[in-house]
Amino acid sequence: MTSQVSSPAEHADEADEPGEALVGGQRRPPGEKEVRQLDRVIIRFAGDSGDGMQLTGDRFTSETASYGNDLSTLPNFPAEIRAPAGTLPGVSSFQVHFADHDILTPGDAPHVLVAMNPAALKANIDDVPRGGEIIVNTDEFAKRAMAKVGYETSPLEDGSLDGYSVHPVPLTTLTIEALKEFGLSRKEAERSKNMFALGLLSWMYHRPTEGTEKFLRAKFAKKPEIAEANVAAFRAGWNFGETTEDFAVSYEVAPADTAFPTGTYRNISGNLALSYGLIAASRQADLPLYLGSYPITPASDILHELSRHKNFGVRTFQAEDEIAGIGAALGAAFGGSLAVTTTSGPGVALKSETIGLAVSLELPLLVVDIQRGGPSTGLPTKTEQADLLQAMYGRNGEAPVPVVAPRTPADCFDAALDAARIALTYRTPVLLLSDGYLANGSEPWRIPDLDELPDLRTQFATGPNHTLDDGTEVFWPYKRDPQTLARPWAVPGTPGLEHRIGGIEKQDGSGNISYDPANHDLMVRTRQAKIDGIEVADLEVDDPDGARALVLGWGSTYGPITAAVRRIRREGGAVAQAHLRHLNPFPRNLGEVLGRYDKVVVPEMNLGQLATLIRARFLVDAHSYNQVNGMPFKAEQLAAALKEALDD
Repeated sequence: MTSQVSSPAEHADEADEPGEALVGGQRRPPGEKEVRQLDRVIIRFAGDSGDGMQLTGDRFTSETASYGNDLSTLPNFPAEIRAPAGTLPGVSSFQVHFADHDILTPGDAPHVLVAMNPAALKANIDDVPRGGEIIVNTDEFAKRAMAKVGYETSPLEDGSLDGYSVHPVPLTTLTIEALKEFGLSRKEAERSKNMFALGLLSWMYHRPTEGTEKFLRAKFAKKPEIAEANVAAFRAGWNFGETTEDFAVSYEVAPADTAFPTGTYRNISGNLALSYGLIAASRQADLPLYLGSYPITPASDILHELSRHKNFGVRTFQAEDEIAGIGAALGAAFGGSLAVTTTSGPGVALKSETIGLAVSLELPLLVVDIQRGGPSTGLPTKTEQADLLQAMYGRNGEAPVPVVAPRTPADCFDAALDAARIALTYRTPVLLLSDGYLANGSEPWRIPDLDELPDLRTQFATGPNHTLDDGTEVFWPYKRDPQTLARPWAVPGTPGLEHRIGGIEKQDGSGNISYDPANHDLMVRTRQAKIDGIEVADLEVDDPDGARALVLGWGSTYGPITAAVRRIRREGGAVAQAHLRHLNPFPRNLGEVLGRYDKVVVPEMNLGQLATLIRARFLVDAHSYNQVNGMPFKAEQLAAALKEALDD
């Protein structure tokens, strides 16, 4: 039988516990397990980096999306290709938060932790609230494995887990037993224990199974015996949950029917959404898409994805280094393509000279920076927002570049279209600042209709555009559109449109090399005016209560900030919220918005870069709240910090 929530409370994205209610006093048929209805759940899968936790989490997420829940995910994995097995630095985890209502973050703390070994338990136990459920693979809790992470006694026996609901499950043994008929070696059979765990969790939360079985058969199509072994392990995990006495309760989280506008949805990660956005932009611009790139975490997925879409006129080039990647992309822009280069912070540093060349040449070029922890190599698999000032000023000379930042994984699609619009309309390189949290995280995305996408078509120069004093008609490569200040885009090989290119300063209009001081001053100011004049939407402010304080964010802090603001308002506080997509130029009404409030707080995953810009540009005493630990903000922590800052 299924029990229902008797009176659903106002949903909070980051409530401390999942809401539930049981129908009491009713008899249940013998042998039938209790089913509880929840409004949301946070699950974290954790194990060695070779245990398949990312695949397990991804499959659970895909089935959850197909079921119709709102969701948000947080993959977290080591930077090493293969960290030492059984060690704390080698722990890989995947957290998924799903609900019957709209949510914004992957959740502060898991209600359920699946720990595949002692290292996974030790690395994650502090995040699990008392009373949370812990499913432990007891087969891995040998003395040597426990000693490797500092356990002198077994946490399963010494009482340290008494405050939790612990489910000891010999996952490895059960998986090997379930796969005896397949004739696999012990090592081969052990590899399927993540599918056993996935089957168990799928039973616990009534997730669909058909999609996962279809996925496994497709993934291992060339090794059908391995495919069927994984399917068997998955089914064995489901059956174990159904038959064991240790799991007396299963849970249901209803689809989020009212959380989304009508439409067709799919689960999507930030990097995948960005890839699709770039393809859509090239189609809407009627231009071939060219990616010149060098692999770097966490941007490499975009190169991998775009390489699959040659049928859409996409050409990808994996260069020998970052400089070659952007050089090839800039050449493609000169040749008439929608040109893109993808990288992370260290790569932006290497590309800076060529970005400056693109500023001088005034050619459309998208530079996608999937930010990660720095400086230098830093934290390749961890997230950060510390490239903002590099994006703004990280070039020699006065070289202004528009900066666009998506706020959620799905928003990466729209941000890519917006960045392409700016680059093509204003003939300029554009920096798009995503980050590791957005790139790897996922959420539902409504697939747009084609008629919702912007028209990005642009005209190439086709003939002379200037008449000399003697009446001769010539082509001037730097004669500008009076509205956008963009120069004409002349495709090489067009008769009569020959012109000089290069990094040396150009003469206004003619494009000839010029060392004239007055001309240089004019060109510098003109390029800046072009960026300042870019049309961007006014900043929208969420302020239902006429608050005196504003929380201002940018990029991936949107989810945690919004969840924190919801908490504050639910507790009776009045606070306004605004979130920036365009960081250069700022929205024209930003100064007026800031002037309305007595206090402005700027949470960032850096040491205050946007706050620095706000204070300098608008002379506003913006208060920073900063975190640089490689992880996104937690809503509860951020809400407490905001309340403290707003009460000062």
